[in-house]
Amino acid sequence: MIAAADAGSHALLVAPTGGGKTLAGFLPSLIDLAERGPRPAFGPGSGIHTLYVSPLKALTTDVERNLMTPIREIGLNIHVESRTGDTKQSKKQRQRDNPPDILLTTPEQLALFCAWGGARAWFADLKCIVLDEVHAIWSGKRGDLLNLALGRLQSFSPGLRRVALSATIDDPKLIAEWLAPRFPSPLAGEGGPSGPDEGYEDTHPPRPPAPAPEAESDPSSVSLREPPSPARGEGVVIVRGDPGAPPVIDVLVSEGRVPWAGHTGQHAIPEVYAAIQRANLALIFVNTRWQSEFVFQQLWAINDDNLPIGLHHGSLATEQRRKVEAAMARGDLRAVVCTSTLDLGIDWGDVDLVIQMAAPKGSSRLVQRIGRANHRLDEPSRALMVPASRFELLECQAAKEAVADNAFDWEPHHIGTLDTLAQHVMGVACSEPFDMDDLYAEVTGCAPYRALTYEAFEEVVDFVATGGYALRTYDRFARIVRNADGRWTVRNQQIAQRHRMNVGAIVAAGTLNVKVASRRGGASKQLIGGRKVGEAEEWYFEQLSPGDTFIFAGQVWAFQGIVGMDALVTHATGQDPKIPSWGGAQFPLGTSLAVRVRAMVQDRDHWRVLPPDVQEWLELQDKRSLIPDADSLLVETFPRGSRHFLIAYPFEGRIAHSTLCMLLTRRLDRLGVGPLGFVVTDYSLAIWSIRPMDHLDWDALFQPDMLGDDLEAWLEESFMMKRTFRNCALVSGLIERRQPGAEKTGRQVTFSTDLIYDVLRRHQPDHLLLRTARADAASGLLDVARLGQLLARIAGHIRHAPLERASPFSVPVLVMIGRERVGGDAADMILEASAQELIDEVMEDAHPRQDGAELMGAV
Repeated sequence: MIAAADAGSHALLVAPTGGGKTLAGFLPSLIDLAERGPRPAFGPGSGIHTLYVSPLKALTTDVERNLMTPIREIGLNIHVESRTGDTKQSKKQRQRDNPPDILLTTPEQLALFCAWGGARAWFADLKCIVLDEVHAIWSGKRGDLLNLALGRLQSFSPGLRRVALSATIDDPKLIAEWLAPRFPSPLAGEGGPSGPDEGYEDTHPPRPPAPAPEAESDPSSVSLREPPSPARGEGVVIVRGDPGAPPVIDVLVSEGRVPWAGHTGQHAIPEVYAAIQRANLALIFVNTRWQSEFVFQQLWAINDDNLPIGLHHGSLATEQRRKVEAAMARGDLRAVVCTSTLDLGIDWGDVDLVIQMAAPKGSSRLVQRIGRANHRLDEPSRALMVPASRFELLECQAAKEAVADNAFDWEPHHIGTLDTLAQHVMGVACSEPFDMDDLYAEVTGCAPYRALTYEAFEEVVDFVATGGYALRTYDRFARIVRNADGRWTVRNQQIAQRHRMNVGAIVAAGTLNVKVASRRGGASKQLIGGRKVGEAEEWYFEQLSPGDTFIFAGQVWAFQGIVGMDALVTHATGQDPKIPSWGGAQFPLGTSLAVRVRAMVQDRDHWRVLPPDVQEWLELQDKRSLIPDADSLLVETFPRGSRHFLIAYPFEGRIAHSTLCMLLTRRLDRLGVGPLGFVVTDYSLAIWSIRPMDHLDWDALFQPDMLGDDLEAWLEESFMMKRTFRNCALVSGLIERRQPGAEKTGRQVTFSTDLIYDVLRRHQPDHLLLRTARADAASGLLDVARLGQLLARIAGHIRHAPLERASPFSVPVLVMIGRERVGGDAADMILEASAQELIDEVMEDAHPRQDGAELMGAV
């Protein structure tokens, strides 16, 4: 890192969690500041030297403490402070007047800095910016906003050096490309890359200076009307840290058996408790907030030794989370059940065991979590994975092997979003007037926007200035204006103040009130909400169409629509639920891990590493049906009771599976099959119907063209687009939630954005925000890209297995149908009973060793 700094190169440090990345990132700045003479009271050299950006507010406080320790011990005259949304206003004002040498902050505060009047002068002395945990933020909207801020800071201080710190990832060059500005560092001629690939890696002693690259060496030579050619990380040196001792990862097979089905790992709670007893401090990671509450309660129920066990997840009050963190730091706890809120790099000291309840869903996430244990390079981190079912056992084994092979999750290709760019354009106008051509050059120097055309940029600026063609008659949407010299500036200081109150790309997930619908004024009048049944996440209702049935609070309801912040429902007594219900958002199975699981299933030699009962399960599937292979799709059909079932095994994650089921049921309905409902897991999907499905043309049913008209028709009927549009409107600044002295409620925001959405749909269907919302829905809520890859992969390669009864592989997803019928403890009773019945049915005529009674613990 020192060599990269001496060469004037931007640097990306890739090292495992706990390897000392953060202090290494600061080291060149500490050396530079230590060798500096007395700091001027004002003028050149009196400003901020190094800016540190972390995706977590709590991490800035932790880093400040860890950074000040060596500074005090060495006796350095270096001033370090943090600044987050929790910082007192008086301290923020003092920092503006007297900036510290090193300032620790968050991406949202950095976006606010860029909207300051006088920001250019305040950052004129900035020498280095350090981006911590960059792997967790770079490929989303927060990453877009952060990269745009980097471009702004580079224009304020052309000599600025960029440093990014990342945990181990599959392809560091992707982040190097994201980090690099369009042009190499101004000092690149003193040690920058000499060719298109040189400069990516430098883990050896410093090399002799290399000549600066000739390409794009003169900014004035680049056309402002055409986007520049994307760079390949020029000027960025990738430094690889010592990988340290390989982690020790064990997979818990409770009492030598793995449950057929399940999702909580409840069967292994006694063994998890025993592992906590043997550890000094254990972190127990789960994948959802609901699971964290469940596991916490299960552990407390058997906590005969009264071990101090804490709980930490995002729905807890901030004060409660801070209490748990403080107790961990003091060493007062023996275990903490947590979600991804503790994934990132806060140093919790004495953690010596990480337990992953249920499958991790990605090898990178597993490595990140394992790194929470034993922050020492000479000792291995210890981890215990607890699969909740046999499919999860396959996933855990695949993740373990991926970590051993240093094979990490593939990073998605990300293009900068236009709503985020609109927010940045507004922030620039609040800071100082800007020229269109100059700002276009600055924006296209930022990696997510290198392919942005000038016409698209003009559209974004016009949107900020008028709201777009359909909204330009409304004065409230005119936020920037041209001044006398043709530059764009904020319309007035009141608008600037409102913008600064709403910066950032994080939009909190909302909930809807579930209310029983009634008609105002009789059957012909509109529906209104009556008795409240409860609350549920908006994303769940966004996928529904009026008339869809689902389970909530132990009853079957028919969805009628969304009015404001209310999801209106009516009783559907005696009907089957068509749409599955889930206990909160869940991580989908990662693409790269899914590939490994598919390969493991089809490789019989690989089965030898699996527990005996799982091997027998695979062999029985081969006997009763077929084994899925990696390049085709296995589809099973069979009758059971009064229903007919279609089971498929894409292994592409529950988001892609849910979207696929929504589209398949539309097609099946047109074919007269009479689909009644579906459920999904990360590995398979089940659709049941009134009529048999054995005779279907499978290639036609799974044609990729379902992502055309069928997808369009579904989106037209669902409420998903309105909610996605609302998020885009908030990020872009078209709608402002926080205003001086007040904050809009979720209902008020939704009402405003729904009106605008309807206006744009009628009068400007190609509006910038509508296009952005569609892209967001496709990439996130629907996982359309992954579904498209699946449909292309299996085209012409569908293997149909008509069966007389359920197959062994079908049990986990069929059990979920029974579980949907009721909630609470009764759900687990139903799950166990229906699973036992299914397994008895599947195991009929099986080998004596394969006894259905071995289910116990399948819940």
